[in-house]
Amino acid sequence: MMPCIFFGICGLLLGSFLNVCIVRVPVGESVAWPRSHCRQCDHPIASWDNVPVLSWILLGAACRACGGRISWRYPIVELATCTLFVMCCLRFSPGWPAACWALLCFLLLGLAVMDAETLLLPDVFTLPGLAAGILFAGLRAGLRAGAWTAGLLAAWHSLLAAVVAAAVLLLIAGGYWVARRRMGMGLGDVKLLALLAAWLGLPQTALVLFLAVIVGALYGLGMILLFRRQDKPKGDDHLPIGQMPVPFGTMLSLAGLYSIFLGERTLRWYTQFFH
Repeated sequence: MMPCIFFGICGLLLGSFLNVCIVRVPVGESVAWPRSHCRQCDHPIASWDNVPVLSWILLGAACRACGGRISWRYPIVELATCTLFVMCCLRFSPGWPAACWALLCFLLLGLAVMDAETLLLPDVFTLPGLAAGILFAGLRAGLRAGAWTAGLLAAWHSLLAAVVAAAVLLLIAGGYWVARRRMGMGLGDVKLLALLAAWLGLPQTALVLFLAVIVGALYGLGMILLFRRQDKPKGDDHLPIGQMPVPFGTMLSLAGLYSIFLGERTLRWYTQFFH
């Protein structure tokens, strides 16, 4: 129980920091300076008004200084980070591997929200996450085998999986460009899939890509049905409905979170039909 409580508290605190990253990183602002402030009136937020979840409830979801509304996204991200951290503690047992998987959950949740809000997948999240995945694979294998050569081999396999995953997505994007003469996805999606492959390996990454494509197709269909009676989709005056941007990085991130906890079980369930 105590390790789960510790992971949960860390999740709440890091969820609060993740909210800062979600707001500032896509626009190139520092996450360290200036201190937390209201985005509407720029009034600094006191430490007692910055307690995860609790402050949002006590303030009635409004800024103490100007009364401006505070988005539901803040407590949702904090609670989601807390939940994911506790799930990592339970799934992988408390220890440094659970902390590493919690780091991946932190990155994926942040990327999911940032892509949903801004259609951006910042390199400051994807590239360090990719490097961390390769390092984690090497350390885990090396410590299990008690030999640094096993760690180097695992790190190489992790890097190779990332390269293959990125190459596959680049080929898909290139084929789309040849057929439609416009980009169907950004390089941020390619880097994100490479990150996932470095952590999860190619079989689970294939599952992630499959789930993300299904969810993305359902999302696109839902948006078309939603705006079919309108001449133009809200907030995007220059694109027809059929060319509305889809936050595919959000779908990849959510599918990655699913695969962390249920990916292996899902693959075992699927492969049993071929035995």
